[in-house]
Amino acid sequence: MKELLLLHGALGSKEQFINLEIALSASFKIHAFNFSGHGSRPSQLHAFTIQNLAHEVLDWMNENYLQTIDIFGYSMGGYVALWLTRFYPDRVGKVFTLGTKLLWNEEVAEKEIQHLNPEVVLHKVPAFAQSLSQRHGEHEWKSLMLKTVLLMKDLAHTHLSEQDFLKIESRVLLARGENDDTVSAKEVEDVHHLLKNSMVKCYPDVSHPFEKIPMDLLWKEITDFFT
Repeated sequence: MKELLLLHGALGSKEQFINLEIALSASFKIHAFNFSGHGSRPSQLHAFTIQNLAHEVLDWMNENYLQTIDIFGYSMGGYVALWLTRFYPDRVGKVFTLGTKLLWNEEVAEKEIQHLNPEVVLHKVPAFAQSLSQRHGEHEWKSLMLKTVLLMKDLAHTHLSEQDFLKIESRVLLARGENDDTVSAKEVEDVHHLLKNSMVKCYPDVSHPFEKIPMDLLWKEITDFFT
């Protein structure tokens, strides 16, 4: 049975994939794990960067004796998958990204950081704060959010360039929701034209939060792409 790794987004966790895993289990051997500091996994001592998150995937693959694997990555998880296929192409098969921010610079990073103040979130979006508390821990979620700020700041300077995208050989599906205000249609199209072997999908009436993505749609798209 084909093996597939599911990578969650920033401030997310593998538990968000439970229903998706069940739906896909008839067609794939599904794997998922939490990045450092997410869910029930303690933070590692290394810096919070895309490079280090990518190395967490490599470490996990080595621990599980997996030389190569296909990857579905949601949001940040998709960017980690693209990073891996750029710098470790022999370890990655196909890549499916959904809701992944592809364009990074200082202006973009600062815009994203505006939404990552724990005290503001607690005051203005208490329901979101509560969900993060349940997902990562009552005291841990604030620390994780501040570390995510550092990740965004690092991405402003250390990100995949046009030349990097040109060097990616893997088959890649770049997907976004029509109502996703985090990822623009233009940045997806721009990267699509740089990649040698890619396709683009836009899902009507779908926004960015993973919980709002129809699981029947996602199950079908993943199954069709990876089989």
